Amino acid sequence: MTSTDTRVEAEDSGPSGYAAARLRLLQEGARSGPPRRAALAELTDDWLSGLFAAGAEGMRGVSLVAVGGYGRGELSPRSDLDLLLLHDGGDPGAVAALADRVWYPVWDLGLDLDHSVRTPAEARKTAADDLKVQLGLLDARHLAGDLGLTAGLRTAVLADWRNQAPKRLPELQELCAERAERQGELQYLLEPDLKEARGGLRDATALRAVAASWLADAPREGLSDARRRLLDVRDALHLATGRATDRLALQEQDQVAAELGLLDADTLLRQVYEAARVVSYASDVTWREVGRVLRSRAVRPRLRAMLGGGKPVAERSPLAEGVVEQDGEVVLARAARPERDPVLPLRAAAAAAQADLPLSLHAVRRMAAAARPLPTPWPAEAREQLVTLLGSGSPTIEVWEALEAEGLITRLLPDWERVRCRPQRNAVHIWTVDRHLIETAVRASALTRRVGRPDLLLVAALLHDIGKGWPGDHSVAGEIIARDVAARIGFDRVDVAVLATLVRHHLLLIDTATRRDLEDPATVRSVAEAVGSQGTLELLHALTEADALATGPAAWSTWRGSLVTDLVKRVAAVLAGDAPEEPEAAAPTAEQERLAIEACRTGGPVLALRTQTGPVDTDGDTDGGTESAAADPEPLGVELLIAVPDQPGVLPAVAGVLAMHRLTVRTAELRALDLPDGVEGSVLLLNWRVAAEYGSLPQAVRLRADLVRALDGSLDIAARLAERDAAYPRRRGTVAPPPRVTVAPAASRHATVIEVRAHDAPGLLHRIGRALEAAHVRVRSMHVSTLGANAVDAFYVTGTKGAPLPGEEAASVARALEEMLRG
Repeated sequence: MTSTDTRVEAEDSGPSGYAAARLRLLQEGARSGPPRRAALAELTDDWLSGLFAAGAEGMRGVSLVAVGGYGRGELSPRSDLDLLLLHDGGDPGAVAALADRVWYPVWDLGLDLDHSVRTPAEARKTAADDLKVQLGLLDARHLAGDLGLTAGLRTAVLADWRNQAPKRLPELQELCAERAERQGELQYLLEPDLKEARGGLRDATALRAVAASWLADAPREGLSDARRRLLDVRDALHLATGRATDRLALQEQDQVAAELGLLDADTLLRQVYEAARVVSYASDVTWREVGRVLRSRAVRPRLRAMLGGGKPVAERSPLAEGVVEQDGEVVLARAARPERDPVLPLRAAAAAAQADLPLSLHAVRRMAAAARPLPTPWPAEAREQLVTLLGSGSPTIEVWEALEAEGLITRLLPDWERVRCRPQRNAVHIWTVDRHLIETAVRASALTRRVGRPDLLLVAALLHDIGKGWPGDHSVAGEIIARDVAARIGFDRVDVAVLATLVRHHLLLIDTATRRDLEDPATVRSVAEAVGSQGTLELLHALTEADALATGPAAWSTWRGSLVTDLVKRVAAVLAGDAPEEPEAAAPTAEQERLAIEACRTGGPVLALRTQTGPVDTDGDTDGGTESAAADPEPLGVELLIAVPDQPGVLPAVAGVLAMHRLTVRTAELRALDLPDGVEGSVLLLNWRVAAEYGSLPQAVRLRADLVRALDGSLDIAARLAERDAAYPRRRGTVAPPPRVTVAPAASRHATVIEVRAHDAPGLLHRIGRALEAAHVRVRSMHVSTLGANAVDAFYVTGTKGAPLPGEEAASVARALEEMLRG
């Protein structure tokens, strides 16, 4: 059926005919994107025009106008209809009756309707008071009735907008900024709002409004394609969900990708991010130009008066060879010749970042069009300018984005294309891969005084995750790429080797510090062998911190930083020639010794909570300690110390009691404690950080009472947790990847290290503890780490005689534990 046949059916059959024709149009597989949106708008125009004509017979001075998205002809499957019934102030009763004749059939079909009835004067006054109304009227389109009335309103609204632009555009910019603060940046969000987030459809509409003001214009290259792509995704989202939604939720992304004929959800997100990046960059350039024009208009009358008329000459201040500052931007000098100067793009970018100024759009485009490629290897100046750019701090980000928008980054670093706009489906990461790399360089720039080779630190920061564009272990792939890039940039053989080591082992320190026993010499020696030298260790320490800080708030804390620092000191000693001694039992603190002696005396658990006012004993008295949770700037939780006479089942019992009381375990350590001379018995000491899921912490006496019952078997923790889970149905959410349990090879000479990676959930540690108990292994120590929704726990286990497990037995325990977690 042709579009003409569809319109005829709609006109002949009334609302039911329109509904059938609309459904048929949306189900046509051959038509999508702009053609379908245009056809849907045309079909709706004809239907509404028919409703208007039937109700307005004999009436004059009245018209039906589409505004907003409908005015632009951008109707997605579930878009609402923005309509204005315009009249000249004649018969109010007739106008009201006409409105009913148009509005009610729309409502009867269940379509969302945003409607108003106004005279041209009322419409202009409302627009003057409400910026959103004015923006909608800028896209006014005549549907039916008095064409002159509609044309007069359009002319008046555009004239008002242009006359009031110096006042309204700053207001519009503030509106965009407030929306971005609420909704975030579309180009980085895993569940973005296609309309409201920064770089989305609202911003694209705002750019049209700026262009309509004649005050400034947005960069047009790629903007219409980006807008079309976002609209196509919204169409597919409406069809996939059957709802008028703009939020691209995780659970719908595969279906939306299939609707668009894309490979998978990652491909979909990457296309969304690329489109959003175009809109965001165009917005930055446009609002900068608006500000420049408005400042110029404010200053020009005074300058003319001072100079006696004539056009003032803009000042140009030299910044670098071929690069000058003009009117708050970095532009090319008149004598600059990008076609003869291949280093000019990096020199201009470095100068802009150092001066904290934006690169002129015209300058970037001229360099992109004319600059010759750099020779291989790069000349020393090019490498130095790259390092200067990377070491400029936060201004690097805007300058880098300007180069990337015009394709200069991928020309300089071809491997960048594979990580550009690449999503990271990990709640810990808040950026795409490419933005994370730049953020890491920004963080590293603040640490350059800590290292002897800041240039290697900054380049390693830029390249450390470059392997995420390739299959397999990104550290292994990244090492190969880093060698190639470093050699191409012009580093010598020794520096290339250092950069490759930094990229290969950029996770080594944080993983080892948080998941391994630092008292074990094997742990320290393995790190020393991987790092190789003091200089590389120094660089790796700074890179680890920069990487974690650039990942997100869940990836770094004072606690993690102290563990890494401790590991670095131990490794540095080994690299300096001091062999690590066999571990000796750490001397207990006075508080730990007191708890241990009390546990031996009573034969039961003794615990203390270190809260805001100090540790609280089992009798509820405040100990008056000076350290407090409130003094810790990071939400690490509250310290919980437990001393228990050594016996089977301690780990699952403690973990289960904490889960029953809705306490989340942030970090956890378990070890046997040597007691003072004259005190017989063996005590396990648990030093954990916990936090309440919600509400306040339970009292220490309640925790101890339940722990006593759990240890003597009178409290069935598993049954209690199962009852609670059954009472609260699970909400629909993202599907977590399956758990993985591995045996770390040669991680310790004294124990077998079993590493568990799983989705964090209440009772997880209790279940792991029960499984290890069932396998008849003893937990010598453990290191629990939670990153966002991911738990990464390492358990140092031995057999019943205290020796590491044989290889096959260790593998069997790991398999059994993984099967239990999958069940």
